[in-house]
Amino acid sequence: MKRRPNPTRSGKCRRHAGKLLCGLLAAASLTLTARAAREVPVQVDGQELTVSGQLETGVTYIPMRALLETLGGWDVYWDSYQQTAVAQSGHSRITAKPAANTVTLNGVTLSGKVYVENGVTYIPLRITAELLGGTAEWDPYFQGAAMTSAGADHNAVDLYWLSRIISAESRGEPLEGQIAVGNVVLGRVESRDFPNTISTVVFQQADGIVQFEPVENGTVYLEPTEQSVEAARRALSGEKSLEGALFFYAPALSEGVWINENRTYLQTIGCHRFYL
Repeated sequence: MKRRPNPTRSGKCRRHAGKLLCGLLAAASLTLTARAAREVPVQVDGQELTVSGQLETGVTYIPMRALLETLGGWDVYWDSYQQTAVAQSGHSRITAKPAANTVTLNGVTLSGKVYVENGVTYIPLRITAELLGGTAEWDPYFQGAAMTSAGADHNAVDLYWLSRIISAESRGEPLEGQIAVGNVVLGRVESRDFPNTISTVVFQQADGIVQFEPVENGTVYLEPTEQSVEAARRALSGEKSLEGALFFYAPALSEGVWINENRTYLQTIGCHRFYL
């Protein structure tokens, strides 16, 4: 049964009700937006940003200043008159306009959501990477996005995981030994008997058993040493400490029974024995 409105208050009630409804709808919209987006890590050329991106409906948005300062050489500021985020590097200029949802580099404009949250301008990572001549991809093992810049020597995902598995497996080993670990991983990528990417080789499981212990104990997720990053770069560039090795183990930590019984010994470098 409907209640009859008070004729002396009905107009005021409608006005207040309209404002209240608009407020509730706006709050609901903000809540839905907050729920739809979640924070995700982002790395550029193997270096993880100190701030998180936001993933919403399959698109990763990244703080414009953090991204460009990581790439280096960009002066980023907010143009309050134009209500636009601006970045300048030499003769190159980027503008990100929230009102138009566009990102422009030197006159080339791509459409994509641009928004400001808590004073931070967020831009879509993929189209920004494309404007800058790079690429962006989702890394399921990182559970975040990775950007490879135009001037990078190596794919960001490859460098990220190779440097980490080298560091976790051979932290404290000589550079030659760390490059050798990288050679094993890359050898597996090239072999028909293993997956064909660095990340899938690192995280491969055979009969439910991980191939690399650092994946099981979690040390693969630790920040790599500078030498490990250097070893990864050298291995990715084709430098080799050994040829053909697909397996290795440290006798001080493992008996290596299966490897000794089934694989051919190649050589020892540092604390690791390597096998074909």
